[in-house]
Amino acid sequence: MTLPPHAGDPQSGANGTGPVDGAAPAAAAPVVRAIPEATVARLAVYLRMLGELAEQGADTVSSEELATASGVNSAKLRKDLSYIGSYGIRGVGYEVRSLHHQIERTLGLDEPQTVAVVGIGNLGHALAGYGGFGGRGFPVTALFDIDPDLVGIHINGILVDHVRDIARVCIERGVTIGLVATPGPAAQSVCDQLVSAGVRCILNFAPVVLQVPPQVEVRKVDLAVELQVLAFHVARRRTAEDTVRASLDGAAAGHLAAVPNSPVATNGHGAVNGSAVS
Repeated sequence: MTLPPHAGDPQSGANGTGPVDGAAPAAAAPVVRAIPEATVARLAVYLRMLGELAEQGADTVSSEELATASGVNSAKLRKDLSYIGSYGIRGVGYEVRSLHHQIERTLGLDEPQTVAVVGIGNLGHALAGYGGFGGRGFPVTALFDIDPDLVGIHINGILVDHVRDIARVCIERGVTIGLVATPGPAAQSVCDQLVSAGVRCILNFAPVVLQVPPQVEVRKVDLAVELQVLAFHVARRRTAEDTVRASLDGAAAGHLAAVPNSPVATNGHGAVNGSAVS
């Protein structure tokens, strides 16, 4: 064990705490800036847009152009990109390929990612057959189920293995992400097998909360919840519109009541409100 130098020790600086006089100070440890989850989600959108721009041959893109294509305002985009240390060049914008690579590295996509789908029911079959994952850096390399009618068939050229072989197959194929699309009662057992195989990221489509060790990241996708959130926004918008409409109707009625001989002011019979009709 190396002890720190004491005050006055010739190995230390003048105050006993710094480096030897004339020696270069030790490099400070890099500061890792925490990135909000909402920003991470938007970085993935920026990455897709940058990929499309690169395919079109674009070399640079302004913050306004990238923000518009991504569906956000330019101030939010610039703040998001500041988390990864990218500030662009005034009057030029961002270099498309350089920013694409920087976001890829931030999202961990510069390392190979492979996906296993467990549960080849309607949803799992659709996920297994979706070709877009591979194009975004997430090729599906393993499929699992317990149904004897499914085990042994190929989907998109990938053999469906039995769930009992999860550990072996995932290790052999270097699976890094597991998609759980099983019925609720089977999900935890499947999750445990994926974790035992070294899978550290799980996307959970099952209607249960999965229990995992601290080093495992789980994201839950509940389409019914998403529909409920949308229904809430629709209802809130309808309530706001009804409130505005009622306010306008009330204001219009008040205006008419203040106008002499108006239908409101005369009760529609030529008599002013509050007066007797002769």
